[in-house]
Amino acid sequence: MTLEIISPGKKIFSGKVKLVQVPGKKGAFEILNNHAPIISTLSAGKVKIVTPDDEKNFFDITGGIVEVANNNIIILVNG
Repeated sequence: MTLEIISPGKKIFSGKVKLVQVPGKKGAFEILNNHAPIISTLSAGKVKIVTPDDEKNFFDITGGIVEVANNNIIILVNG
């Protein structure tokens, strides 16, 4: 899967991932390979990313939107 995390001022992350966990408005959820298409709003919290090399990264966000389609994930975060 590919992931892009974008804020109004810059691209925060771009690359291949095997798992993404996001803070959804109704609770955290994980996105894995071949996830069903979804668009969801995000609350303030941490985005967890696991790369194909099992490296874990965390990004603090204040809210935003996630879109998943065809193994492409785009997270638009507030400034």
